[in-house]
Amino acid sequence: MNIELETYLEEHSSEELPILRKIYRETHIRYLNPRMVCGRVQGLLLVFLSKMIQPGHILEIGTYTGYSAICLAQGLRSGGLLYTIEVDEEIAEVARQYIEESGFSQAIRLVTGNALEVVPKLNIKFDLIYIDGEKREYPQYLETCLPLLNTGGYLIADNVLWDGKVTDPKYTDKPTQALRKFNDAVKKHPSLEKVLLPLRDGLFLCRKI
Repeated sequence: MNIELETYLEEHSSEELPILRKIYRETHIRYLNPRMVCGRVQGLLLVFLSKMIQPGHILEIGTYTGYSAICLAQGLRSGGLLYTIEVDEEIAEVARQYIEESGFSQAIRLVTGNALEVVPKLNIKFDLIYIDGEKREYPQYLETCLPLLNTGGYLIADNVLWDGKVTDPKYTDKPTQALRKFNDAVKKHPSLEKVLLPLRDGLFLCRKI
């Protein structure tokens, strides 16, 4: 998407919370791989979806600096909780500070560790699951998370187009191959209604039936 069109989308969308503007700006200034932070338009979509679903429990795999967690937490029903998992302890501490500043710290539980090890220990059923972690582990995330998703619950996966590499056979790196495998598994899964959106780097929206 060109810059002019992206700017037009932002100009015709709602304002994000001030803390989200701060996270986005400071992430781009201070940290490596700032593209990993959720952008404004995608963040607003996550807010909309969460508010429509009104989940009691949300699971997020891949916290990074906390932008998407704060977006998703805005739709939690009263007393609801969001569990977000980050493997990098240093970046998790950064996210923890932003979450505290956001005013959502009572609703967000940040856990450090490998999601494939942490998730099975949670013993919680979720209404909404957001996957944005290590791309090479996306197929395993699907296998691990689906049993914990309530019937009628929603699964959202980010970066599933991977800069268009998933459609180009010349790319054979492990992340690209894993994302192809994930996308095909979602496509074929009989218990999932799904739509793949070309928003930013590709967003898979799924509903468990």
